[in-house]
Amino acid sequence: MTDALKRLSDEGVAIWLDDLSRKRITSGNLAELIDQSHVVGVTTNPSIFQKAISQGDGYDQQLSDLAARAVTVEEAIRMITTADVRDAADILRPVFDATGGQDGRVSIEVDPRLAHNTKATTAEAKQLAWLVDRPNALIKIPATEAGIPAITEVIGLGISVNVTLIFSLERYRMVMDAYLAGLEKAKERGLDLSKIHSVASFFVSRVDTEIDKRLDGIGTDEAKSLKGKAALANARLAYEAYEEVFSSDRWAALDKAQANKQRPLWASTGVKDPAYKDTLYVDELVAPNTVNTMPEATLEATGDHGQITGNTIAGTYDQARAEIAAVEKLGISYDEVVQLLEDEGVEKFEASWTDLLKSTEAELQRLAPSKG
Repeated sequence: MTDALKRLSDEGVAIWLDDLSRKRITSGNLAELIDQSHVVGVTTNPSIFQKAISQGDGYDQQLSDLAARAVTVEEAIRMITTADVRDAADILRPVFDATGGQDGRVSIEVDPRLAHNTKATTAEAKQLAWLVDRPNALIKIPATEAGIPAITEVIGLGISVNVTLIFSLERYRMVMDAYLAGLEKAKERGLDLSKIHSVASFFVSRVDTEIDKRLDGIGTDEAKSLKGKAALANARLAYEAYEEVFSSDRWAALDKAQANKQRPLWASTGVKDPAYKDTLYVDELVAPNTVNTMPEATLEATGDHGQITGNTIAGTYDQARAEIAAVEKLGISYDEVVQLLEDEGVEKFEASWTDLLKSTEAELQRLAPSKG
């Protein structure tokens, strides 16, 4: 291991692990990553839990108890996933305390089937916060049209939120506006704003996957020269928007009330195209007050050969705008791509949730006590 992970951390990028399983908790692996790899947070999603539970290790006893109680499959999943998040939050609690609540966070997502229902998303977020019952939990709410007002409501109740599935710059601005509106509500209620935290998960690699596919379809030299550029350009312009919003007069009033900035979080940072360097979306997205949540393979690659050379976002905004414009000039619609990616993101999480329901139901039936 090089000291690239330490350099990344020193540059103001919080390193979070994009994975969780009971085995990772009970084996001491998570504690080891915190101790040795500068990991200061954990993110989960329905796909991560579906993989963890379907691979089995460590869940039989709890599943057996749940089967004996004849609980519904939905309740079983909530009991299992919140138990993992609670245990991970306890392991990360020293980091949470040492960073004044900024890091040491573990995220858990609302049921993805509620992504287009504001009221249900809000109710589920409240329920999850109550179930996990840890100050260092973040409740993940998708940045769908229905999710935006839910973010304001939940933040307004003093619950810390990880806004997920952000692909477009316009939607990201709506997310930041929803966060500020939530803080204003919380302030009106007399809540302590210093205790409310949020990150905005801006997805990276999927943008290149979709746009590169279309550039390949065009096939010209000009099109090929733009491959691998759009995702970084999009993320860098998101950071520009973050800098603008969190230096506004509106923010200044909340800042005086001890509010915390909503940090940009780079998600989907595992490289999908083997032609690209496996640390591309880490090395090229270094800036203060950001989070990079990495799959373990990306974390290990960064530790081994990441090239952290200081801030790689400052001064890139004009170039980023030019790269997005060049892609659009070839007939690839930015707005269409980011909406497609949001729709697909919700669908993928719904599919993983359905798979999780099916595999958990099968386990409950297998472990159910025999009658008679």
